[in-house]
Amino acid sequence: MSKTKHPLPDTWLQNQKAAKATQVAFDLDEKFQYSIRKAALDAGVSPSDQIRTILGLSVAKRPKRPRLTVSLSEEDYVQLAERYGLASDAQLEIKRRVLDDLVNFVDQEEAKD
Repeated sequence: MSKTKHPLPDTWLQNQKAAKATQVAFDLDEKFQYSIRKAALDAGVSPSDQIRTILGLSVAKRPKRPRLTVSLSEEDYVQLAERYGLASDAQLEIKRRVLDDLVNFVDQEEAKD
């Protein structure tokens, strides 16, 4: 019984290439990090894409979902639940309230300008 080789789908090949990439971290002075991050923010790209642009490397043209992230522990959920008067397992409602707080923060910052 012979096994026939099936070609891998394109998405698998792309993932295989990505798996071979190596992430490189740079320990730069805070001033340099700030400048690169600010340039990325002004250009609407990630700091990684900004570094690739600076180095003349290709940048993926795929649209990215602009989002902010934060890691919340169980203890964080307990603290936030107390803040909002909710049960700590009401994570969706806590997330909604956090989003409201972030929007209010931005509104207050813009009002200062």
